[in-house]
Amino acid sequence: MDKTNPEVFKAMNEAAKQSQKAGEQAGLSRALLELVNVRVSQLNGCPTRLSVHVPAAEQAGVDPMKIATLPSWRHAEIFSDEERGALGLAESLTVHSGASRVLNGDRSDDDDAKAVETFSEEQLAALQWAIITINSFNRISIASQYPVRRPKA
Repeated sequence: MDKTNPEVFKAMNEAAKQSQKAGEQAGLSRALLELVNVRVSQLNGCPTRLSVHVPAAEQAGVDPMKIATLPSWRHAEIFSDEERGALGLAESLTVHSGASRVLNGDRSDDDDAKAVETFSEEQLAALQWAIITINSFNRISIASQYPVRRPKA
């Protein structure tokens, strides 16, 4: 896809940069955003993005035990309230019917409510953009059959 329509891929990369900038300006930590990137990539089954964002999460200072237990974060006491709010929203926007609820302003779901309680309006919007962006890149990577990226030695 990136070779057939490079201008679209370039625009997607620019959107990702702007999303990252919005997160930084809103005061969201790089570690939190990378934790979300890893979780969304797990949910989507995207090996390419996992091969990028697991090392990025480690570099951002995410505890390796959090990465290891991320699929069961709801049952692991090691995650902070902020992380729980972000991860719940990530799951809601990625795999649950929460995506339509959140976008339509209905925040009755526990995960969505936790995120609203935890984050400012600016942080919540930046987090939503981050989740939407990584979901898009997961789908691009899967559709394009991008390989796993191995770290440079």
